[in-house]
Amino acid sequence: MPGTVLLLAASPVGKGCLVDAASVLPVLAAVSPAVLSGTDTANVVELADPLEPQAVLTRLRAAATAPGPLTLFVTGQLQLDRRQRLPHLALARTTPATVRYTAFPWHWIAEELRLRPPGTTALLVDLHADAESWEYLATGTLTVGTGVGLYGRVAPPPPRRTVATPAYMKAVATILRSGHRPALPLLHEQALARTHGEGGQPGIVLAVDARVPATPDPHAAITAAAQAGRHDEAAALAARWEQEAVRTWGAASEQALHWAEVRADLAMLAGDAAGSCRVWLAVATVRLDAGQPADAPSVEAAVDRAHHQWGRVDEPLRARELGLALAGLRLRVPGRRQGALDHVQCRLSRLEAQV
Repeated sequence: MPGTVLLLAASPVGKGCLVDAASVLPVLAAVSPAVLSGTDTANVVELADPLEPQAVLTRLRAAATAPGPLTLFVTGQLQLDRRQRLPHLALARTTPATVRYTAFPWHWIAEELRLRPPGTTALLVDLHADAESWEYLATGTLTVGTGVGLYGRVAPPPPRRTVATPAYMKAVATILRSGHRPALPLLHEQALARTHGEGGQPGIVLAVDARVPATPDPHAAITAAAQAGRHDEAAALAARWEQEAVRTWGAASEQALHWAEVRADLAMLAGDAAGSCRVWLAVATVRLDAGQPADAPSVEAAVDRAHHQWGRVDEPLRARELGLALAGLRLRVPGRRQGALDHVQCRLSRLEAQV
């Protein structure tokens, strides 16, 4: 089965730039797609200094839903948003004051990869942290979800007025240009050795194996059914696990909400935008009613995904019904994108004329 490769290099334009992230892309692009992926054939998507977090999310989502192995090469710099203190990948327009709106939240990566079968996904990262992010990583960590391999490093801030080079990722690319891709743990160790040998500071080393659980994984069975087009079977399996989680931990538990979110994703994959929107609206409401703040990442993500799916609902009566519920949630959860509530209200006005 063909693999998928996503090459993402991003850093701010101007004096806020800590690393020349895009400089690694020509070196990676010189490696054959098959070697980048570790498969016989592969599709490669390249994102060089993207401007909008939604554009990155769209490409990541498409890559995450593709069958076959997925490898992501991510080069750039980390910054914290000043409101929630969560790490983000800085994009071209990012400044310290606009991280929340112009950078890519790191936790979105785990959200998009959660339905992938364990052991089929790997991230190789070469990141430079600003001062606040470096302090955050002293007590926190970067996670990408279970069943996903993570290899690379996070380097400390470079000296002032200095733009660092992505030495680790260039070492990875140089090794791969030989035409052979070692096992990822070995590739990682070889790249670290080259980085150290050239005087680079490895900083915080990331090495997480994508171990497949010894017990049967329900996500793998659900994903296999969905990818085979057996959408009703996949939805029924997820609903069964959700019901079990509700009985064991309660309807507002993270375990139950996780399976509701899986059902929403499955509805999206089945082309049921209205069903997906409805589940995301329910998830957001349960989280808010349980006392989670309106700017919590999980709450914002649920409302944003409901909004996205609502935009794909064509039937006017159903779109109006869901839009009214979405408008009520947008009053409580405005989200990161400016004008989201205005967009809902504008479309509702047009729908009123159709029904």
